[in-house]
Amino acid sequence: MSNFIELCIAGKCLLDDIDDYVDAWHEEPGGTELHDYLGMHKNEYTLWMVDPDILPFIVEARRKGKTVSEIVEEFYALPMAARSESPEKAHELMQWLKKNGHWN
Repeated sequence: MSNFIELCIAGKCLLDDIDDYVDAWHEEPGGTELHDYLGMHKNEYTLWMVDPDILPFIVEARRKGKTVSEIVEEFYALPMAARSESPEKAHELMQWLKKNGHWN
């Protein structure tokens, strides 16, 4: 069975479908942690919990075989006009997690 992240990469579900997957996990968790059920690493799940707008960056990181940190760094390298403010909280959180030794 594919998880949410794998299905997004394959184009078989939309990012907005994540709530349905969370609901399905709550209905029948089966001993699997939610982040595993969704197909996220713990640090990705932490970022998503703090800022749900980071989800496209998580999927893009997996698609490209990169870390979320690399994708966010690439995003910040774009000219200001090409960016939105949504991942700013995630970027700040990643910096804090790295500083405190909680980010690989």
